[in-house]
Amino acid sequence: MLSLVVLISGGGSNLRSLLEASEDAEFPARVVAVGADRDADGFEHAEHFGIPTFAAALSSFPDRESWGDAILEQIQAWTPDLVILSGFMKLLPPRVIAALSPNLINTHPAYLPEFPGAHGVRDALAAGATETGASIIIVDNGIDAGPIIAQRRVLVLPGDTEATLHERIKPVERELLLQAVLDVANGAVSLEKLARA
Repeated sequence: MLSLVVLISGGGSNLRSLLEASEDAEFPARVVAVGADRDADGFEHAEHFGIPTFAAALSSFPDRESWGDAILEQIQAWTPDLVILSGFMKLLPPRVIAALSPNLINTHPAYLPEFPGAHGVRDALAAGATETGASIIIVDNGIDAGPIIAQRRVLVLPGDTEATLHERIKPVERELLLQAVLDVANGAVSLEKLARA
């Protein structure tokens, strides 16, 4: 049984799907804690399922490194098998990534390496792309540049706005994330091998 710590910044729709999946006795993973870089709306999902939460705002620390150390300490207190960044909108310092990698994965609303960064959906529209997608990656020190675990295309429809396109990407992201967790849990995917490739 994989133990998961999930880091969020917003509403936590991917988190909700993980929490719902882990209610099934057959699902081989359990969320043990949820963290955020602010008092995130997604904490409501964690509270509904009785999952502990923690928050560490970057503004409360003298620098990014000390903030990262505080986040890492909170994560390591739960000794998770896998840490998932799901809509977590802050870059983790290199030493946090080094401590957790390769068991640190991220969801991204684009078909990487296309449209990395914080505005993947907006950037796809601005580029006039006819398709974009969703990706699950191992986090490294680049911007959405780590090894790809899974990804799937999503068509950009005429008249799409950032909001409508993102709403169509989210369910794909959720499916990919759940499958990635399953694949890691049952050994179909080796994060160590992917990270070395």
